[in-house]
Amino acid sequence: MSRWLRRHAVAGNSVRRLVCFPHAGGTAGAYAPWTRRLPAGTELVAVQYPGRQDRMLEPCVEDMREMADRITAELTGLLDLPMAMFGHSMGSAIGYEVALRLQRDHDFTVAVLFVSGRTSPHRIPGEPRHGFSDTELVNAMNELGGPDVEVYRNAQLLPLILPPLRSDLRLLDGHRPRIMERLDTPIIAYGGDADFTCPIDDLFHWDDATTAGVHVQAYTGGHHFLRTAETRVLVTLGRQLLAATPSKQTS
Repeated sequence: MSRWLRRHAVAGNSVRRLVCFPHAGGTAGAYAPWTRRLPAGTELVAVQYPGRQDRMLEPCVEDMREMADRITAELTGLLDLPMAMFGHSMGSAIGYEVALRLQRDHDFTVAVLFVSGRTSPHRIPGEPRHGFSDTELVNAMNELGGPDVEVYRNAQLLPLILPPLRSDLRLLDGHRPRIMERLDTPIIAYGGDADFTCPIDDLFHWDDATTAGVHVQAYTGGHHFLRTAETRVLVTLGRQLLAATPSKQTS
């Protein structure tokens, strides 16, 4: 497996793949615990962006087109099974762009795109955040809350975690998708009912991005509801994943 992809094999034969895209400042490791809780036969592949953890010495990618092009190139060798995608926050936008490239350039349709905690990239973006001072950036992350909030209160860790976060925000702030391009993939949009960064109603805007319809699923929690409502999220995700990518035995 490449530097870009962390592949978590399953016991027995894989019948589907779930490709997961981390949030801004996030890492592939966040998805590793999901492996044992996904439906049997599901191979999880998590994307590891440059500039963090074992790729810390590599420059971050700050352009969405470059990021999506490079990830797409890595995935072209994994088109032998039905593929679903899941992205949280920034990962939703990257997953969308990668799915578009697979459809447009490789005649491969992703079975279902799960987006989480972010509205359609076709909507007008909010205030750019990559230019925030370190203090403003830390305050913004603390305001989001969540289980990892203590990390941003550790002054010794900030030089390691703020640069990739800022680069990811620069990528996101500069993202301008092509208006006329839409997926032929159904989209399932997850959101926290207390997420002030992406109210539930904003998730319906993903209809701009697909010809195949959008289903919106609300969970209890804020922007980090994937952690605080993890059990319910994974049970629901597993059921929806099976429906979108049935094995040959159940199809």
